[in-house]
Amino acid sequence: MSKLLEKTLKDAIKERKRILGSKQILAAMQNSKLIVLSQSISKDTEEKIQKSAKKEKIPTLNFEGSSVALGRLCGLQFRVSAISLTSLSDTNIKSLLKETKTK
Repeated sequence: MSKLLEKTLKDAIKERKRILGSKQILAAMQNSKLIVLSQSISKDTEEKIQKSAKKEKIPTLNFEGSSVALGRLCGLQFRVSAISLTSLSDTNIKSLLKETKTK
């Protein structure tokens, strides 16, 4: 997984500029800049988040790993099926999306 994504996630966790959990993300969608979804998230929940994100014009990134791997990448001791980054520059968003599309 990319170093840029890892650094961005760890910074967001440290600065508390994130929302964890699919229910919380759906409730606070308008505050999101980028949403990262793990492969462990249920299809139904993923569709709800994708639909809401599309309506709000928020990019989503599919993490190529489980919720355990995403939690570890964030530096947390628990599973993270979805994380929303609330404070991220447009340049960082474009870099992350471009980097994951090239893989």
